Amino acid sequence: MPKRRRQEGTSLIPSNLHVPEDCRAVSDVLARVGDKWTVLVVSTLGEGPKRFNELRRALGSISQRMLTLTLRSLERDGLVTRTVFPTIPPRVDYALTKLGHSLLEPVSSLGLWARQNRSAIHDARRRFDGAQNRRIE
Repeated sequence: MPKRRRQEGTSLIPSNLHVPEDCRAVSDVLARVGDKWTVLVVSTLGEGPKRFNELRRALGSISQRMLTLTLRSLERDGLVTRTVFPTIPPRVDYALTKLGHSLLEPVSSLGLWARQNRSAIHDARRRFDGAQNRRIE
């Protein structure tokens, strides 16, 4: 256990435990996975491969541009594959890779947690905002 020093009530952990590369890696991944559309696209593709318009219909309010950008980012990150079939017109399917499938469980768990705790979070926000308003008055 690292030796801790006390400073104004805050315990300090030696800086050698902080690895900037790890922080950047986590931030980078969370930025991708925490995106609203990424979660929805990954969840939808968890049901199986989909064509572009199938995805768009399943997601409802996503624009064509945003879906294109999201799919490209997911493909770049190795989470989605894009398969073009040489038909007329060309058919393009999107599917999760093995890495993409490994993301399904944590994304699904987070989604479930959010749904289960939505009212508790709403109540906490209401109490906090009420307390803040009383402080201002």
